[in-house]
Amino acid sequence: MEFAELLSALALKVRNQKDAIQTEEATKNAFIMPFISTILGYDVFNPLEVVPEFTADVGVKRGEKVDYAILRDGEVQILIECKKSTEALKIEHASQLFRYFAVTNARIAVLTNGEVYQFYTDLDAPNRMDEKPFLVLDLMDIDESLIPELRKLTKDVFDLDSIISAAEELKYIGQIKRTIAAQFRAPEDDWVRFFTTRAYDGAFTQKIREQFTSLVSKASKQFLNDQVNDRLKTALGSSNFAPTVSESEQETTVINSREIAAADLDRDTEIETTLEELEGYQIVKAIACSEVKPHRVTHRDAKSYFAVLLDDNNRKPIARLHFNGKKQKYVGIFDSAKNETRHPIDSLDEIYAHAAAIRASIQGHAE
Repeated sequence: MEFAELLSALALKVRNQKDAIQTEEATKNAFIMPFISTILGYDVFNPLEVVPEFTADVGVKRGEKVDYAILRDGEVQILIECKKSTEALKIEHASQLFRYFAVTNARIAVLTNGEVYQFYTDLDAPNRMDEKPFLVLDLMDIDESLIPELRKLTKDVFDLDSIISAAEELKYIGQIKRTIAAQFRAPEDDWVRFFTTRAYDGAFTQKIREQFTSLVSKASKQFLNDQVNDRLKTALGSSNFAPTVSESEQETTVINSREIAAADLDRDTEIETTLEELEGYQIVKAIACSEVKPHRVTHRDAKSYFAVLLDDNNRKPIARLHFNGKKQKYVGIFDSAKNETRHPIDSLDEIYAHAAAIRASIQGHAE
């Protein structure tokens, strides 16, 4: 299997089993040891490569242990501290890593709960672990741009110099991306003020702040929808379906979908169209493009579900995205008799597993 496929397989294992994991030891056995062996490629049963419960007495702190130390040529290269999968990671959990980092040759420290892996080095001061990670791997939302960097830490192609040299850029780009994502979800006052002062000439009063908080949030969602539409347009340009769609038709498709998205966002103030719903819609639309021209696939949001329709017609439902629940998400797909079958999903990528049913639904309405 390719490296990315191995990551995806482990991510699926974590997704399927995490609810059954309640202790730190179970987290190590089920998730972290497979990460060390399958992803990084080290033999967890060879003490010349992986040392569990690694001890290196530090000052007055005697007998403290780091969960794992990865060795190369007899020297410690990577330290790993583990927490149980049900526990969110905090920098306070890394106290042993801070101490051990200064007294070993390790240049990489990892704090993990089996689902999220935070990678640290010593960019701010030599031999002193940074307080912020330079790379964050979330197995529930893998950033594909980080995969090449992660691979540099594997046994077969271990390239410490290369990853250290790239660490500063990775650190700040990662922090900026996470900040932008947080602002898209819930814009803070500074973010709202930044855009308000560039779009509105008056004073930034409390009333204006409240008004523009909603506008900035809505504009952010529409901007992201535009970007997804542009990527879809590019993909259509290289697909087998593309020759049946002229360049002007493709442009019209993108414009129409933007107008529809904007109209739906404004249709009912009590309905909140989320980024996740828009992303799910684009996945359904991409699948549908093998059967019909993309401008025929539209959406309407409702309080309890997000509908994907053919020809903007309620009598031609393709799918419904049930993403408003606090726990389980569902994608509902309609058959030719307009009966909806709901399928539970844990991530948007799982919509692709139902591509055949989505195409069959379209075929039942497209005539």
